[in-house]
Amino acid sequence: MGYGIRILAQGPRACFTRPEMKAERVSYDCITPSAARGMIEAVYWKPAIRWHIDRIEVLNEIRFGTFRRNEVGGKLPYRNAKAAMERDEEVHVFAIEDRQQRATMYLKEVAYVITAHFELTDKAREDDTVEKHYNIALRRFRKGQHFNQPVFGCREFPAHVQLLEGACEPPRSAYAGTGKRDLGFMLYDVDFDHDMQPMFFRAIMEDGVIDVSKAHEAVVS
Repeated sequence: MGYGIRILAQGPRACFTRPEMKAERVSYDCITPSAARGMIEAVYWKPAIRWHIDRIEVLNEIRFGTFRRNEVGGKLPYRNAKAAMERDEEVHVFAIEDRQQRATMYLKEVAYVITAHFELTDKAREDDTVEKHYNIALRRFRKGQHFNQPVFGCREFPAHVQLLEGACEPPRSAYAGTGKRDLGFMLYDVDFDHDMQPMFFRAIMEDGVIDVSKAHEAVVS
């Protein structure tokens, strides 16, 4: 097991979309392990390391909200845009002709404590040590640096990420002492080595905590 960190992630809105909902966006009850890993990778990631989520603690009560918005049904193909650029031509997307309205069921006022660790990959070189990458990660978290803005599922929902260390402790979970709660099957990760195969696990929240470290043993595709 590699070196670990613990972070507090907060934000006014979040949406971790269930893949079984085809037309409308409906969020899971809490952040998924893959979304938590993406949030950490937005702060620090290198090909030499791989982050693993060990534990997710839900601090705030799970509450949903809804809104509707206009979206464009399709997107401009990359090849068309590249060809137009090479020919110095204009290219257009007519939003009025391709407009559609979609509903989103999102989470309100979310806060999570995420515990994670990283391990070296087969792309690590001789000068890639766990101490080196651990110190870089700590420095970036402490300074609030990131490669991309950490988000809660969608780019419209930014996340404030804070490193928890020393005497810094988060608030008590709203679900502390409430026992077990079955959140159903949740997306664990995507297997990019096997044709982007999605993997799922049975998310059991006990006293506000989801033990993700045990999920890898029981994932299903």
